[in-house]
Amino acid sequence: MNKLNLDRRIKVIAALVEGNSIRATCRMTGAAKGTVIRLLAEIGKTCYMYQYRNLKNLQSRRIQCDEIWSFCYAKEKNVPEEKQGRLGYGDVWTWTAIDADTKLVPNWLVGLRDAGYAFRFMRNLQARLANRVQLTTDGHRVYLNAVEDVFGADIDYAMLVKLYGAEPEDDRHYSMAKCIGAEPHIIQGNPDPTKISTSFAERQNLTMRMSMRRFTRLTNGFSKKIENLEHAVALHFMYYNFARVHKTLGMTPAMAAGISDHIWTLEEIVLLADKNF
Repeated sequence: MNKLNLDRRIKVIAALVEGNSIRATCRMTGAAKGTVIRLLAEIGKTCYMYQYRNLKNLQSRRIQCDEIWSFCYAKEKNVPEEKQGRLGYGDVWTWTAIDADTKLVPNWLVGLRDAGYAFRFMRNLQARLANRVQLTTDGHRVYLNAVEDVFGADIDYAMLVKLYGAEPEDDRHYSMAKCIGAEPHIIQGNPDPTKISTSFAERQNLTMRMSMRRFTRLTNGFSKKIENLEHAVALHFMYYNFARVHKTLGMTPAMAAGISDHIWTLEEIVLLADKNF
């Protein structure tokens, strides 16, 4: 492996967390494509493990959840028959949770948009919370059983079901039909009706699309392997949670949540890989 020095590793990671593709990062830093991919894998694994071990006992009060679409290997319609129905080929969904007050993303999950992944996502979220929370999700029905199976009666849960108009007649459109309204549905407990919202989760989706080339619509920088997508997502949330100052908060989400006492530098993130996690 062509081992980069610390300064060049920082430059590579800086390019990636600001939304550049692998090839653009290579052009900007002079690093080889294979070297960039290996560095992403090394840092991504470390970022995942660090957050897995440290984002616990969170004093959250309000959590919002959503799923964001991307694709891996090829668009769903172009996946070869022998690879259809396998994770990592075609549609991939990233489940995300966000604390509405601190803007911390306590957990995420890259996978399919089915009941099994919904349960795994909720189980991981529940393990990170220190107390009862108000939870809002969209109207995806797999959340119903997942939330009940994981939290039981120990949650204040509501769904925000969006209403959409007719889809455009032009077959070339690449986005969902226009949202014309939303209906709140109280599912469990006693959630505050004024706090039933998925706005922060949806804004986080935009942040992901702007910060990771793999999530850009109509991208040619999509992930060729599901593992690379997972590494990129872990790095993104490490940077977002610990190193990126939230404009409204004036600090990082990790600081607002009491998980960190300072703004992390990219050097600190890069050096994590040299520690045992």
